[in-house]
Amino acid sequence: MDRRQFSLSLAGGLAVGFPAAAGELELRPLCEITARLLPPVDIGEGPQGRRRVISISGGEVVGERLRGVVLPGGADFQRIRPDAVTEIQARYVIETHDGFKVYVENTGLRHAPPEVMARLMKGEVVDPALVYFRSAPRFEAPDGPYTWLERSLFLCSGARYPEHVVLRFFEVT
Repeated sequence: MDRRQFSLSLAGGLAVGFPAAAGELELRPLCEITARLLPPVDIGEGPQGRRRVISISGGEVVGERLRGVVLPGGADFQRIRPDAVTEIQARYVIETHDGFKVYVENTGLRHAPPEVMARLMKGEVVDPALVYFRSAPRFEAPDGPYTWLERSLFLCSGARYPEHVVLRFFEVT
């Protein structure tokens, strides 16, 4: 197959070049986290945008394969870019129902139309359907029953409320 045929095949459905064993991607629910938040610490504007730090005071982890609590002490480190997109870097620890501690580093993006973001930044309740809030969490677990968390990729959909955030985690299969 020459380059032109390959390009046409790709445009026709992306079926060429992938073995059947590769399979389709699916999202398998992992858990839902409700994390309680302290008021934001606004660091101010800099050359790359506005910086904020939002401390996590605790929370709950509910799921069939992962459940427990979010320990106090984590934080969400945000940069609000000049284009009004918020870059999110959250770091926190989950203590599972059976006593294991799992470190989470969750990076993502949040944005919405300017009027919606203005309301969100004021601490108002905003319909989560109006806000793009997605992230890609990574887990670090001690040897034991949760090491499988380090062997898969995960995606997350979030919703921000005035005093908490709700995060829905999915494993990419």
